[in-house]
Parts: sequence; C-alpha cells; structure tokens
Amino acid sequence: QVQLVESGGGLVQPGGSLRLSCAASRSIFSMYAMAWYRQQPGKQRELVASITSGSSINYADSVKGRFTISTDNAKNTVYLQMNSLTPEDTARYYCNADLVSGMHYWGQGTQVTVSS
Repeated sequence: QVQLVESGGGLVQPGGSLRLSCAASRSIFSMYAMAWYRQQPGKQRELVASITSGSSINYADSVKGRFTISTDNAKNTVYLQMNSLTPEDTARYYCNADLVSGMHYWGQGTQVTVSS
C-alpha cells in the first residue's frame, strides 16, 4: 500500500506560480508511474502531467510550457511546478501512483485557486 500526501496548494493571482508536492510513503523509484490530476467542480478528473519510471513525461495540452513535473527519489516526492497560472487552472489537484502490479493510489488532494 502507498500513502500519498499532497501539499503546496493555495490562493494565487493570475500569472503567479505554485509548486505542489506529493510525498509518498515508499520509494517512488519502484513505481511504474506517478502523475498529477485535477478536478474542477462538476467535471471529470483529468490528467495534468505524468512521469514514468523510465522518465517518460506527458503533459495535458492545456498546461504544456507552463507546468513541469519532476521527482526527487531521495525524498520519495513528486513535484508539479505551475507557472503562468490562469483562473482556468483552479481545481483540486491530486497525486496518483501506479504500481507495476497494476494497483493505483490517490492522495487526498490539494486545492489551487487562481483569482485576483
């Protein structure tokens, strides 16, 4: 089993930046993939960014060039650096871990609100 704890969300003005962190309870080096998703009220959860154990990275078109996913294996942590934020980025952001076994786990989420 894997526990994931997100942090770093908050209120930011348009054009601002935030860095989200996802701390895992076990080595992320052993994960098949780690990812960030987000969910806006009344909408389905959507993939924002993902990174595999082979360092293959994928971004949603809406965040390409603005968001960066990275990992710190020593800290068992995945980050999402978010720049040039817009109100459309307002959502609850969730960390996801996919194991080689096929099991996947979610964190509790962290709220990001972009507003002036």
